[in-house]
Amino acid sequence: MALSVFDDKSKEPNDSDLADALGKTKRLWDDLRKHVAQEYEPVTEEWKHYGQESGWTLRLVQKKRTILYLIPCKGHFIVAFVFGDKAVEAAHKSGLPQSIISIINDARKYAEGTGFRIQVNKGQELDSIKKLVAIKLAN
Repeated sequence: MALSVFDDKSKEPNDSDLADALGKTKRLWDDLRKHVAQEYEPVTEEWKHYGQESGWTLRLVQKKRTILYLIPCKGHFIVAFVFGDKAVEAAHKSGLPQSIISIINDARKYAEGTGFRIQVNKGQELDSIKKLVAIKLAN
């Protein structure tokens, strides 16, 4: 099964599909998308199917730079980031909760940077995610 709840490559998810899959977290999904679009314009959104293991993911991009990935799941979603070394260092100095710093510290480092994911269930994660977006774009 794919990481995303949407694994059928032939059918790009629409808003109704998202509402059904995400349930109560759909408003959090929309809030995050709206925040990023308003604070860091111009931002474009692009659905991509990354294969059988990943499924459909919504990528938020500023110019040609990926800001974050939104991965829809059943009843929640995942926000994925790739941070360069400067952004990782800035995150450590930012006052983020230790739980977020631990996720970054435990993340795998790739040639593109440190890739990590944060699961969003109830909304208390959104403030930290918004702070991570600011760190990403400042570094």
